[in-house]
Amino acid sequence: MSPSGLRFSDTRFLLILLLPGFSVLSIGSGAAQAGWWTLAILFTVAALDAFMPGGQRSPPPLAETERGTRVMLWVVRLYVPVQLALLVVGAMAAATASWFTVLGLSFAVGFVTGAQGITLAHELGHSRNRFDRFLAWVLMTSVNYSHFMVEHYRGHHPRAATWEDPASARQGESLWQFFPRTLAGSFLSAWRLEGLRLSQHGRSWLSSPLAWCLALNVAVVLALWSLFAIQIVAFWIGQSIMAIALLETVNYIEHYGLQRKTSPAGQREPFAMAHAWNADHVVSNSLLANLQRHSDHHMHAWKPFPTLQALPGPQLPTGYAGCLMLAALPPVWFAVMHPRLAALQGRPAG
Repeated sequence: MSPSGLRFSDTRFLLILLLPGFSVLSIGSGAAQAGWWTLAILFTVAALDAFMPGGQRSPPPLAETERGTRVMLWVVRLYVPVQLALLVVGAMAAATASWFTVLGLSFAVGFVTGAQGITLAHELGHSRNRFDRFLAWVLMTSVNYSHFMVEHYRGHHPRAATWEDPASARQGESLWQFFPRTLAGSFLSAWRLEGLRLSQHGRSWLSSPLAWCLALNVAVVLALWSLFAIQIVAFWIGQSIMAIALLETVNYIEHYGLQRKTSPAGQREPFAMAHAWNADHVVSNSLLANLQRHSDHHMHAWKPFPTLQALPGPQLPTGYAGCLMLAALPPVWFAVMHPRLAALQGRPAG
């Protein structure tokens, strides 16, 4: 351990700032190539997860009281202005770009705002700190998906790995079947939950951050449209679509085919480590703030990400980067995952 109290192994989380920083530089040096660089990064991370010697195990967790935990939480907070800067740089590049370049910019920036921005919004939203939760709203509003801030914490966490949860994929359900179900179900559930909260507290929709964030999203698009900034509108919406697609693909992966028992009276089995898929690959865990230690996260939702443990629950074949590509090809995904599900359920594969 260094004299500062920060272990060298824990500085790996500084990679969180590397991807958006690299994206800003790649856009500045040639916006047309940004999308290709992003694909190269995805394949590189997947390859490192799969083949790097020792890359399948991340370092042990920190204690919540360790200085390294506090330092890494500030890295997550610092990410927020970095993402806002990335969106501004992307919009400026899109303003005078060709439509093909706008598409590439949307893909490149949306990859960052989805893979890291939504992941870190998720972490900040679980914080007990009020300002952290405000930063989470900022990040989710920047990808036009603020209802996540209601549905994830009040909907998904209580219902994860049940058929009541639109963000939990069922065995045999392809990613492309899952998308419309989770997109519609999560949106409607969030507004129902927010309406219930407001009713219970005797408040109007004027006091709802969800309503204000939606109004802000609509206002931004209308303002840009009125200024004839059509390419910026396309970039703004395009990066959001990419970010949302990444989020929902990760949701698909995290609980695929796993199911908690529900009693005839409707009482759910407590969430256990058997109800989420895990991966402990060091590169993707470093970029994604230990999100792949997913069982421990669901069992202890308030734990800061550096303190999450690698539990011996269901294990993915590789990190999320590789699983994104597997999930996009349903026959391949089923061929890889169904034998794992059969082994967990104690039955023959097939």
